[in-house]
Amino acid sequence: MFNLAILSRGSALYSTQSLFRAARLRGHNVRIIDHQRCHLLIDDEKPQVYYEGEKLSGVDAVIPRIGASLTDYGAAVIRHFELMGVYTATRSEALLMARDKLKCLQHLSANGVPVPRTFIAGNPEAVPYLVEKLGGAPVVIKMLESTHGIGVILAESQQMAVSLAEVFAKLNQPVILQEYIAEAAGSDVRAFVVGRSVVASMIRVAAAGEFRSNLHRGAESFNVKLTHHETNLVLKATRLLGLQIAGVDILRSNRGPLVMEVNASPGLEGIENTTGADIAGAIVENTYAGASRLRSKKR
Repeated sequence: MFNLAILSRGSALYSTQSLFRAARLRGHNVRIIDHQRCHLLIDDEKPQVYYEGEKLSGVDAVIPRIGASLTDYGAAVIRHFELMGVYTATRSEALLMARDKLKCLQHLSANGVPVPRTFIAGNPEAVPYLVEKLGGAPVVIKMLESTHGIGVILAESQQMAVSLAEVFAKLNQPVILQEYIAEAAGSDVRAFVVGRSVVASMIRVAAAGEFRSNLHRGAESFNVKLTHHETNLVLKATRLLGLQIAGVDILRSNRGPLVMEVNASPGLEGIENTTGADIAGAIVENTYAGASRLRSKKR
């Protein structure tokens, strides 16, 4: 038995409750902590986290569930727990790397992980040239940070791509232009990694008239078995990013699987309901094993 904290702003959310139940079923003490209400003490002594007016102590491990809107502060809270010697299921630097789509793709591609061909537009004037270099329209336009398909748009024409880039520039947002994988036909594969294993995988198929395969946007999902090559690719991507828990999205293209995105705080509802896998249980057990190893090193 150990003392577990789940960092989550939504105690009633499916993923949070699934983790909470899994920890309780395994006999652990568990509490849900809103990381936005954590206050971080930095002084000459040991770092401390204060929550609801009290100093947090006796925490053996934390499972972060950090939303995209609070990435920086969420990472700071995780880092503080790390400095306190608490095991964290997701490391702060791994979270930051995965959330920065540009940095993540740069790191993966530089280490031999195939990704969709991608340009970062330094200015809107370059967009027509970049679209042509990607093979022409349609192209996918993305914001650096997006979730549930928000900020991901299919530009059907070069002019549309230019117009979107101009809007992003007005908002001081860099724009990512990515090749459109037509043969994927609006589908992608989500592989869920815990530790060094793929514990579940599903294929998501976009709703009619929609190219984004997010379940939040009406996509359907089905259990799917990864190929040996896909499994190795998924595990390599998470290893390169230093993630113990991740959802890896891959596109099945004519030139093989391409890693589209790595999610450091993936939702559990869709993939648990689709596959029937006890992913929350796997996460809790992996976290317990990690905390136990850390405890043994301290002795």
